[in-house]
Amino acid sequence: MDLDVSLMVQCPFAGGLTQERVHVEISAEYNRRVLLSHEQKIADIWRQRKQEKPWLFNGAKFRIHSAQLESGGLLLRLGLTCYKDYLGTNWAPEARLLQEQGTADFGDSQAYLAEPLGVGAMLHTADDCFVFLRRSEQVAEAAAQVDIPGGHPEPKAAAKGIPEDTIQVEHLSGELVVQEIFSSILGEIRDEVNVPLESLSRPLLLGIARNHRSAGRPSAEFYIRCELTSEEVRQRYLIGGVEAHESTSISFVRQEDVLKLEEDVEGWRELCPSAKGAVKLYTLVRPSRAS
Repeated sequence: MDLDVSLMVQCPFAGGLTQERVHVEISAEYNRRVLLSHEQKIADIWRQRKQEKPWLFNGAKFRIHSAQLESGGLLLRLGLTCYKDYLGTNWAPEARLLQEQGTADFGDSQAYLAEPLGVGAMLHTADDCFVFLRRSEQVAEAAAQVDIPGGHPEPKAAAKGIPEDTIQVEHLSGELVVQEIFSSILGEIRDEVNVPLESLSRPLLLGIARNHRSAGRPSAEFYIRCELTSEEVRQRYLIGGVEAHESTSISFVRQEDVLKLEEDVEGWRELCPSAKGAVKLYTLVRPSRAS
């Protein structure tokens, strides 16, 4: 059993969920609970991390409160959070204590945590390989580990015209948030791998995995096909995309080897938790090649 990762939601049927089957309820009720005794610690952690990595930016993020499978679809209950609160709660040395306090106060271990929703992609090339990236030493999380393309959906993209530091849930609609979640993973692939959007299929949501190295941070994991071969993808990656600085190398794993990756002790150890969660979900929910 791998303690780094667990599955929060698994699509109940093969193939994954299309965008039309995912719905969002967004409310301030789903924001992080504030623990007054910890707020100064959040500010202190952010100050320290900014000193270490001055390029860090405190962007708004969607906070996941819960997820519920219903009537062949998925309902996500989301609030708002930010990157500063993520580093100061999910990544804080006191994260376990915050979870214990949340359980005691609300019956919810994650109540005092930022819980920003991430996205990741099992990107399947035309010659039956999956794309993995070696993360840069410069990134704030899982530096130098092997990951899949991914990132975060951005509230500012779903609340166009609203300054990011003033976005409230009232500026957002569930439909536009769903649209941003699904489109954001395509944008992350384009920016990190440098493949054109027109070469990518519509995303299928495999499920949501939790990263227990960061106190259970959730990531929505998708399956996406690419019309390019692995060599074509490699050549485009080497040219460099907008977010080329986030990784140092690209690698490809055959589908049959991905399905056995958890049995490969060395290969599995190199994966960061978000990639492990995506691989686990793919092995359970994988679509047919023709779908």
